[in-house]
Amino acid sequence: MQAGTRLAKSLAHGTRIDILRILNERVASPKELAEAVDDGLSQVSYHVSELLDHGAIELVRTEPRRGAVEHYYRAISSPVVGDEETKKLPRASREELSWTALQAIVGEVVGALQSGALDARMDRHVSWMPMRLDDQGWDELMTLLGDTLKKAQRIKDKNARRLGDPDQGTEVIVSLMGFERSKSRGA
Repeated sequence: MQAGTRLAKSLAHGTRIDILRILNERVASPKELAEAVDDGLSQVSYHVSELLDHGAIELVRTEPRRGAVEHYYRAISSPVVGDEETKKLPRASREELSWTALQAIVGEVVGALQSGALDARMDRHVSWMPMRLDDQGWDELMTLLGDTLKKAQRIKDKNARRLGDPDQGTEVIVSLMGFERSKSRGA
């Protein structure tokens, strides 16, 4: 099974998406993840096991804790499911991925607005462009967004190698969206 398909299957539950998002930002144990996602330890441990089985995360260390062993994990891949993998998911799973991604995006935007970080740099970019497209235009736009995401990932990877220390540099959020506009959006 290809990596993208494994990731898509591992993200079939909202809690797994939340866990993977956290493990992309830091190393954590199931106990820490349970607190972060406000869910029970046994449920989170199950989801961690599923992510591990699907190759989305890896064990990085263990530490003895009061007669037990605490396991710490990190993400192997970003929580990005490509277009081809997304097409293979049932609509309910696609909708759950969309809801989770949009909640994370809105949370990041609100946090950046409230802290003043959104407009702290003169060279930041925020845009919004409603448009009307035929099928060919839609295909061209989706291809452009996919290509842009791939280029952004290459920049991220190259920058990570250049920085070395993950705590250096400026934390940035990149969000790309292209979707059909609601017909009931109001005036």
